[in-house]
Amino acid sequence: MPHYFTKPPLVNEGEATAAIRQWAYPLTDRNSLDPLFQRIGEAKVVMLGEASHGTHDYYNWRSCISRRLIEEKGFNFIAVEGDWPDCYRLNRYVKNYAEEGKGAFTVLHSFNRWPTWMWANWEIVALADWLQGHNRGLALNKKVGFYGLDVYSLWESMENIMQYLGKTDPQALKVAEEAFKCFEPYRYEDGQSYARATQFVPELCENEVVHLLKEIRVKLPSYNTDHENVFNAEQNALVMVDAERYYRAMVHGGAHSWNVRDDHMAQTLDRLLRLHGEKAKAIVWAHNTHVGDARATDMSDEGMYNIGELARLKYHDDNVVLVGFGSYEGTAIAGRSWGAAMQKMDVPPGVKGSWEYLLHAADKKNKLLIMNDFHHDVFMENHIGHRAIGVVYNSQYEQYGNYVPSILPLRYDAFIYLDKTTALHPLHLQPDGHQMPETFPFGV
Repeated sequence: MPHYFTKPPLVNEGEATAAIRQWAYPLTDRNSLDPLFQRIGEAKVVMLGEASHGTHDYYNWRSCISRRLIEEKGFNFIAVEGDWPDCYRLNRYVKNYAEEGKGAFTVLHSFNRWPTWMWANWEIVALADWLQGHNRGLALNKKVGFYGLDVYSLWESMENIMQYLGKTDPQALKVAEEAFKCFEPYRYEDGQSYARATQFVPELCENEVVHLLKEIRVKLPSYNTDHENVFNAEQNALVMVDAERYYRAMVHGGAHSWNVRDDHMAQTLDRLLRLHGEKAKAIVWAHNTHVGDARATDMSDEGMYNIGELARLKYHDDNVVLVGFGSYEGTAIAGRSWGAAMQKMDVPPGVKGSWEYLLHAADKKNKLLIMNDFHHDVFMENHIGHRAIGVVYNSQYEQYGNYVPSILPLRYDAFIYLDKTTALHPLHLQPDGHQMPETFPFGV
């Protein structure tokens, strides 16, 4: 996730807070979302952001919005900033496939790549169980799916391909085994050792994964397993190709590796929409830095783009609604460094002059902002800092690296502000592993 140091601009606080008080809608329960659903209208893609990867309230409100989109507007699937193989197992569970009848806890507890808490949490258990109940009794082509958009699962995707080809195509399996042999020396460091090795051999395993993808695409018409499993095989091959590109790009830093990742997520979203038919509708869950249009931030100055921007360009503004989330203070789950133990952390009050500060200063209530109402000079002429917390977080340094300068009315179509938020409930932190927290709030 990009990090920024930014000094608060000289915003007229009185003018800004007066506009917020005048135009913001109070946010209290699911019915108070009605203005958002009017703004969504007949949109094809609704993206739901988050200001951190470890906040219960963001997951809770996104679940509430997603359930209404599915029930009231016929949305076909949820696609998240998660690994394809793990999320595909959850997809099979929520669609009531017999082989995935282990229960949402068991399926999600097996999400074991760091940061586990992003999807292995009780909030997603509740959503998965709701999806399974919603899908029960529906025709297969009407069941709502759950998929991962991300690119990190190089080895998991490779293992999935080999298992699938071992049952369906022994000849293609030989090609997969060649790719596996190429990556085998680097598999235990989550891509870091492969990235370093490409400094000396720039195209180390590129040919092997491209060859495997071509082989699978040639053979796809002959695979007679269910249509989603065929799609899954091709998608895992695409993950391998783009993950290899991503890890090569990591070595050089800068915008390229970010763009490889968001390109992959955008192309996966497009493939899923085509899989579900001409009238398909998608819900996307990802961090604000992916959802909020990068052109309305300083990210674009560094040559970075994201899936929110790409979706607007591909599907046109009328068919895409981008919803950002933020809060003033609270707690969140994160790690002190990459791979560190997860822990509950305090999120301090928003920095003076930031969007979070202005929204709190207007009044200490949860709010829904429809951005067409906020095209005022005070908001449109300033890039105002907007907090972004990743899986790695150190609150004592927040003011130096966790605010993205943003023109919020251009970055999002709507924004949900929650004054004080609480930490997510990770499955792997539960003492006995199977007991749901007694006080866990399931819905809004």
